[in-house]
Amino acid sequence: MLSPLATWAIDNIDPRVAKIVADTIGVDTHNHIDVPLIKGELPGPDIDLAGEMKRSGLSAVCMTFALDYQPLQTMGEAWDRFQNGLNAMDHQLKNNRMKRAMNFADLKAAHDKHQPIVIQSVEGGHFLEGKLDRLSIAYERGLRHFTLLHDSDASVPLGDVYTNPARFGGLTTFGIDVVKECNKQGILIDLAHCNADAIAAALKLATHPVIISHTGLDTQLGQNANMARMMRPRLISKEQAKIVADAGGVIGVWTHLADTPLAYAQNIRALVDVIGVDHACIGTDTKLTPAYRSPGNFGESGKKPDGAPGDRPQNNHRVGERTNEAWENQNAGFYYAVVDALLKTGFQEDEISKIGGGNFCRVFNAATSGNHKGR
Repeated sequence: MLSPLATWAIDNIDPRVAKIVADTIGVDTHNHIDVPLIKGELPGPDIDLAGEMKRSGLSAVCMTFALDYQPLQTMGEAWDRFQNGLNAMDHQLKNNRMKRAMNFADLKAAHDKHQPIVIQSVEGGHFLEGKLDRLSIAYERGLRHFTLLHDSDASVPLGDVYTNPARFGGLTTFGIDVVKECNKQGILIDLAHCNADAIAAALKLATHPVIISHTGLDTQLGQNANMARMMRPRLISKEQAKIVADAGGVIGVWTHLADTPLAYAQNIRALVDVIGVDHACIGTDTKLTPAYRSPGNFGESGKKPDGAPGDRPQNNHRVGERTNEAWENQNAGFYYAVVDALLKTGFQEDEISKIGGGNFCRVFNAATSGNHKGR
């Protein structure tokens, strides 16, 4: 019912682009869906998630939210926010007649039926509050993609965040335990926001390939000097990228340092030239739907990207914040625009299939296929 070829107006879209979009499993490995985190505000305004996904051409998104945009002041607060966020997402998925993918088989089945689907993710281990057994509970709720760190340290820290002064020499003892438990549960580990030592420590422990869902090479800074200055600590060196790829992992390229789809494709090309086409993917760090603004000012809505300041009204989003408006004067849906740009950059159809989602599917399958406890 939601086949891009069947239902989306593809005026001025190259038929070759439309075919690649329809044939491949396009995945955004880091997409924020803002939902209320306070129980009294549930379930929050309805969002047209299915409609925006149809417009984008993406088959799936890693649907993430973070808990630390507002300070966590009391023990138990992060756990409450986490459960409230999942409950709000349950409501939105039900309204959109969508499901969470528990494994690669779910992703493939949804794509074959032309139905959009999400992979549940959370950004930061704040909800654990030092309690390892909560990973099992989160798994039962559908969590399959876990970014260990975010902007601020959890009450019981997991490791060193790349934008903060190093304190732990990589991962903490609890962070080590969390990596091992994720391997055991069948949850894909995301090392975005980890510094070099934390990445190295996690790779030594991981029994399955990992992902760094949203970053880019530190040689690709774009044309906006202010954005480049802010984003520079969040980028990965060629040497680090090779280490991740050599361990079988994949690295997502975000859109924030590219002013056009073609510039974005060139950033992907730069990464592929370093680590090979089998280890690159898409991770935008954008939002498919409008930002949720809470009376309590919770959620990500006033901060972009990943905590950069800039309070804005809900309907006054900037270019680059929304997935389907990642670039100025963007007429096509996100994945259509990206596929078109990748073709123009010289990538072949089989390579685009890998970058667009195939590489992510490989590591997602490796991480989740060994555990069948999910719903």
